[in-house]
Amino acid sequence: MSSEPTAVEVGRVGRPHGLDGSFFVERASESPGRFAPGASLLVDGERARVESRKHSGGRPVIRLDRPVERGQVLTVLRSELPPPEPGSFYAFQLVGLAVRDEQGRELGCITAVTPGVANDVLELDSGAVLPLVDACVREIDLEGACVVIAEGYADPPEAA
Repeated sequence: MSSEPTAVEVGRVGRPHGLDGSFFVERASESPGRFAPGASLLVDGERARVESRKHSGGRPVIRLDRPVERGQVLTVLRSELPPPEPGSFYAFQLVGLAVRDEQGRELGCITAVTPGVANDVLELDSGAVLPLVDACVREIDLEGACVVIAEGYADPPEAA
C-alpha cells in the first residue's frame, strides 16, 4: 500500500513530571524497549534520544536529550520497527484494508485505528465503528488486504 506512513506514532508528550524535563508519555506504545534509555525517537521530525525512563501510576515517564513541548507527537521511522511477532500486526497496517462480514458482504475500508477505553476501535469509511476484539474481528489477512467481521457488528452500507 502506498499510503503506509514513513513515521509511526508511538506516543505524545504529556504533562511534566518533576523539574528535570521529564514528562508522561500519553498514548504510549506497548513495546517495552520503545522508551528505554538510549532509544531514538523523532519529535516534530527531529531526532531525540531518551535519557531516562521510569514509571509513575503505571505510565511511562521519560526525559529526552532536549526540551520538547507538551502535545508533540513522538514517532519512529517505520523502517526502524522490528517485524511483528507471527500472528500479530501493527495497528497502522490495518488502515486501508477492506472489511467484510462472514457472509462476504463489503462493509467499507478502515480509515483509522483509534485507542478506546477498553480496546482499540476500527473506523470505517462507511461511518461504522467496530471494536478491535476477538468477538468482532474474526480474521485479519494483511496479504489479502481484508478484515473479516463477525455477523451482527455492522450493517452493510446501503446501496444508492
